[in-house]
Amino acid sequence: MIPNNFLESRNLIRKFKELIQKANVPSIPFHNLRHTHATILMRMGENPKVVSKRLGHSRVGTTLDLCSNTNEEMQKNTPERFDEKYWT
Repeated sequence: MIPNNFLESRNLIRKFKELIQKANVPSIPFHNLRHTHATILMRMGENPKVVSKRLGHSRVGTTLDLCSNTNEEMQKNTPERFDEKYWT
């Protein structure tokens, strides 16, 4: 039994599609929101282990593979971040 304040999965997907249409934005699979959430957390500097746990991945490597573009961006910014923290 699902509590009154939660949508059943099929209704959640239906509502999601309605909102996409109403907002007149490109349609994306609902599951892609997980990737978006993980990417945002990684860009915010959240610990990959924490992100991995939130996504339910058994290995942090799975999460890091998923967010590889973000990891590359973070690698490029590492020297500047280090300089800011160390020299100021």
